[in-house]
Amino acid sequence: MASATETAKSQQQYREKGWLSKAISLPFAILGILLISLFFSIVTEWIGLYFFWPEEGWHHSSDMLNSELEWVSKSFTQSVLIQDPNHTARWLIGLVYDWCFEKTGLIEWIKLSSMQARMNSSKGGDLQYYLGLAYVQIENYSLAAIYAALTYLARLLILTLTIPLFLMAAFTGLVDGLVRRDLRRFGAGRESGFIYHRAKMMIVPLIVSPWIIYPALPMTVSPFLIILPDAVALGFIASISAGSFKKYL
Repeated sequence: MASATETAKSQQQYREKGWLSKAISLPFAILGILLISLFFSIVTEWIGLYFFWPEEGWHHSSDMLNSELEWVSKSFTQSVLIQDPNHTARWLIGLVYDWCFEKTGLIEWIKLSSMQARMNSSKGGDLQYYLGLAYVQIENYSLAAIYAALTYLARLLILTLTIPLFLMAAFTGLVDGLVRRDLRRFGAGRESGFIYHRAKMMIVPLIVSPWIIYPALPMTVSPFLIILPDAVALGFIASISAGSFKKYL
């Protein structure tokens, strides 16, 4: 009897430690997802810059930033989370650009280095000429990375503004699933643990995927083409998961 009591206590402590460790690791997991998304957004912009739009150069990422800010100003005039999304987005982008790139001297260093390299290449021989070309490419890819990071920040803000949509979709699916579960519970419906566990496994990927896919896109795409299908899928999976949950706890 004592051994059974000790086993129950140890299981309870293990569950408490499990929840505590998950709560502590959650911020680090979110930070890791955001850093991975930022990495992919810069890499995809560089790949497109090398293969698809070398003539546009860093202006491509700059145009994407302007397009994302236009989406915020036109489609998010009001929000439950932010009072003035358009003003907040432009203020946040300007603040990050000022503190991370202007006040650190990074933008000035890139432009001065490229200008000096062009002047040296026009005066010198072949070696200086190729060094000048290399500095021009460094400037091009550096500015593309900077504007890609700012575009990434704007897209994160758009995803933040759509959090109530995902919550509403998940809540609607949960209510629908619980109603179907009660009908199955009081009726003769069959219980399927396989369906429940498979549906439960898809919830986290559906929540995480927009935060990786949308910021990493190297082109201007309407955010609703990514967000709406994912929100509908999340509500559908939440309904299946809640509806297939076991009858008796």
